[in-house]
Amino acid sequence: MTPAAFGLVLVAAFSHATWNLLAKRVGGGPAFVWLFGVVALCIYGPLAAGVVLLERPHIGAIQVVFLGGTSVLHVAYFLALQHGYRAGDLSLVYPLARGTGPMLSSAAAILVFGERPTPVAMAGTLLIGLGIFLLTGTPAGLRQAGARRAAAFALLTGAIIAAYTLWDKRAVSALGIPPLLFDWCGNLGRVLILTPVALGRFDDVRRLWGAHRREVLVVAALTPLSYILVLTALVFTPVSYVAPAREISILVGTVMGARLLAEGDAPRRLAAAGTMVVGVAALAIG
Repeated sequence: MTPAAFGLVLVAAFSHATWNLLAKRVGGGPAFVWLFGVVALCIYGPLAAGVVLLERPHIGAIQVVFLGGTSVLHVAYFLALQHGYRAGDLSLVYPLARGTGPMLSSAAAILVFGERPTPVAMAGTLLIGLGIFLLTGTPAGLRQAGARRAAAFALLTGAIIAAYTLWDKRAVSALGIPPLLFDWCGNLGRVLILTPVALGRFDDVRRLWGAHRREVLVVAALTPLSYILVLTALVFTPVSYVAPAREISILVGTVMGARLLAEGDAPRRLAAAGTMVVGVAALAIG
């Protein structure tokens, strides 16, 4: 992986962990996803317009299909993640979801795109998988209230991450859709899909805006930023490198959950996250 790609992914990882911490605190469900999506459209709208005017990208039928597909996949991602946060701890759900995603997307990239990561990079991916098993803990731990449900939603989230990573990689690299424009249009699609739900729960929307305005604004700024940086790296870097390298955010998110949210069993969770980070370092070297 080039230094430029790793730098983009590193900044994205810190942004991603931060907005997930705030999303866990709010726990707003579909109303929250719709609300920060609307705000994000306003924040990034002028930048998306600038990309259209300056780059004049070709948007044909196949590009529209990929824009619609990413909207559906990301709606599923955000809703599964919110359900996981409602059921369990940030330091369980976040690393498990983020660790499962690159394992699946890297394997699929090798099979579908014919990518060939080096042995060192493959070892890094295996270390990330080991960290996942350490994180989930003992079967007794998964029998605790909410833990099994939280883990199930985390694994579902990871599978969706793998799907949208491969889908979006093709959109920005093979089809040439500019990353910022791609993310903005995908967000527009998500907002449109969730609008009927938000209108039916508009009391929740008003409550969230009144009680968590600051969190909404920060999540609306950081969510697109973190993914635009990843999409930019995907333009010139294989999925089997970018997807696992994103998981440096696992350590950040685990520390935030253990320290800022006072979640339990911090030593084991930090050890598991550390194992994943060693795997990320192997990917960067490889």
